[in-house]
Amino acid sequence: MTGLINVVGGAVLDSLAEPGRLLVARRTAPPQFAGMWEFPGGKVESGETPEQALHRELLEELGVTVRLGAELPASSASGWPLNGRAAMRVWFAELADGAPRPLQDHDELRWIDIRNREEVLGLPWIPADFPIVEALLEALPIQLKPGLLH
Repeated sequence: MTGLINVVGGAVLDSLAEPGRLLVARRTAPPQFAGMWEFPGGKVESGETPEQALHRELLEELGVTVRLGAELPASSASGWPLNGRAAMRVWFAELADGAPRPLQDHDELRWIDIRNREEVLGLPWIPADFPIVEALLEALPIQLKPGLLH
C-alpha cells in the first residue's frame, strides 16, 4: 500500500478505433481549480477496482456508460502524480450509452479536436493534468491530413 489516494480519469474519445475528438470537463470546485479543464473521473472507493470506479464516476458525473480501452501508461505503477497525496490512472474510453451532461463537479463539457495540438494544449488545464494531456497526444495514433507536414 502506497498510502496514496487512488484517482481514475477517463480520456473519453469519439472513437477508440479512429479518435478525432476528446471530451473534456470544466471544474466548478475547489476554488483554485474552478474554470479549469480536466479528465472526468474521481476517487476509487474501498472495494472497487480502478476500472469499476471509472465506470461509476463517469455515470455519476456525465450520465454515460463507456467502453474502456487501454490505460495511458504513467511513469509510476500508481499513476500520474496529482499532488503529494494522490495519483491518477487514466484510461482511454468511448461512449457506449448516453449523451454526456455536466451532472456533478463540472459546469461545461466540450469535445475538442485532438488533431489540433494548439487547441488542446491552449485550454487552461488543471496543472497536474497537463503532463497527462501531453502524453495522451503523443500516444494517440493521429492521422495527419495531407498538407499538414512541414
